[in-house]
Amino acid sequence: MAAYSPGVLVGNWHEAAFLEEVTAELGPSLPRPCSPGACLPLRPTDRMRDFIRKRDRGELLMQKISRLEENLLKKIKLSVSKDGFICFGDTVMLLSPDNKSSVDSYTGACGNLTLAINLEEISIYSAVSLQAPCGVSAVKTVDPVGRNTFCLLSVDGSSVGEPIRFGQKFGLGTTGGFSDPMLYLASDHKSFIRFAKKSHLQQVFLTDELSYLTCWQATFLDPQLRLEYEGSPVPANSKVIITHCHTNRSLAVPRNFWARSYFGREYEVICHTYLDSHRVEEGKNYWVIVTANPSDDGTMIDRPDSQPGGI
Repeated sequence: MAAYSPGVLVGNWHEAAFLEEVTAELGPSLPRPCSPGACLPLRPTDRMRDFIRKRDRGELLMQKISRLEENLLKKIKLSVSKDGFICFGDTVMLLSPDNKSSVDSYTGACGNLTLAINLEEISIYSAVSLQAPCGVSAVKTVDPVGRNTFCLLSVDGSSVGEPIRFGQKFGLGTTGGFSDPMLYLASDHKSFIRFAKKSHLQQVFLTDELSYLTCWQATFLDPQLRLEYEGSPVPANSKVIITHCHTNRSLAVPRNFWARSYFGREYEVICHTYLDSHRVEEGKNYWVIVTANPSDDGTMIDRPDSQPGGI
């Protein structure tokens, strides 16, 4: 085999970058680039051929991570609400609004947060697509991308396009920007082996099986008007309570429990109903089901208030 000259390209890879990848993947036993004037032939080995074969198939670690990031951070177009309500089949974001009136003050916990997929490190380095079970977290990204957009699913036979009503069961599914598989937001009673890592309360996760653990329902915000609004369509881009049907606990972001992830600091999402002294849900349980702005490529939360001074 002829010697490589400095600067030669190997396929689409530069020689130096190619050999660095070989060394990182296969260890220091491979031949290294020689000094100018004393260049020796680079002998092909079985391990190098295996490395090139993995590269051509897209099975290298850096290729897996790049593909995962490309899908999770891919921009997603949200559904437009034509009548002001959310419907089965809509693609939406679940946003935990900033509660400025809250007495809690945690560093970095202010601002709007969106529900998103949270991959463990082992999943990032081994998977080429989403694998169940998968975690969720609240992130500061309010732009719709693959990891923080969800589809509203029917679990009782309702047709796509029908409005979701208060008290009606629905599912929340996501593919994370991939073509498949679809994972579903779920929760279950806390146990000795299943609980949230930071708060030790009821865990929220993604699973690949539709069941009673993946059923949710929207509850009207004002407890004094809930009976009147039972069965009414759920408005889009308004504060609601999202309750887990099986455990009767509400989806929440405590905002004082956070952890470092592959994408930075992210906040824990749990199922727990936070009640104030009047037995009313606190801001930690508030959610806004966000749809697209029909006038541009943004979302309704980016739309300026038509009456900024109030009514």
